[in-house]
Order: sequence, then C-alpha cells, then structure tokens
Amino acid sequence: MIKQIIYNYCGLLSIVWAILIFILCATPGQYLPSEKWLELIGFDKLVHAFIFFILLILAFLKAFKHKQPSFVFVMCFVFVFFYGVVLEFMQANYFSNRSADFYDIAANTTGCVIAVLILKKTKSIYKI
Repeated sequence: MIKQIIYNYCGLLSIVWAILIFILCATPGQYLPSEKWLELIGFDKLVHAFIFFILLILAFLKAFKHKQPSFVFVMCFVFVFFYGVVLEFMQANYFSNRSADFYDIAANTTGCVIAVLILKKTKSIYKI
C-alpha cells in the first residue's frame, strides 16, 4: 500500500521533499540541534546524503512511471546536484547563521550517486 502511494504520487512527493529540504537548509543555525557526539560521527553528512538520495529516487520513480528515456534520468541527477549546490550557496550568502560547506555538497552528491547505483542495479535486475 505504501509503495503504491509513493509510486502514484512520486512527482508530488518529490516537490514536497524538495521544499522540505529548502526549509531545513534555510532554518537559522541557532534553531538547529548541535550535539558534539553527532558531529564526531558525521551525522550531518549522513543526513545530507539521505535527503538527496530520497529526492533523486523520487525523481527517478517519476521518470520510470512515465517511461522516460535515459536523458531524463541524467537531467534528474544534474538538477538535484545543482539544487544542492545552490542551497549551499544560499546558506553562505542569504540564510542567517548558516554557512556553506564543501563537504555538504560532497555528501549531497554521494546520496545522488548511491541513487544512481541503485537505479543501475534495479534496471539490470528487472531488465528495464
């Protein structure tokens, strides 16, 4: 049931997820939790990878659903990658008490790459 809902509404969910990412990135730094032990294990980077992984998976599902050519999947990757870069730029220049971090961009990209690897594996398993 949950799978069917995600599949049926993947386009809308990807937009809502992108808005949620924007809100999280725009939240002033003083309102974000800061635990030293979480910083030690790189929890922030795991969160970045996870949220961009989910965003790209939702975009890929939308492309699958409408049987789009490979070019569309590449454009999904490029769009999500640049979305992460633009958000980091905005954190550096426009959002209060936030700063850009190259490692956040790397984590975002890692999440996207994992989504691509899963896409490739899925395509080979299901002969899509």
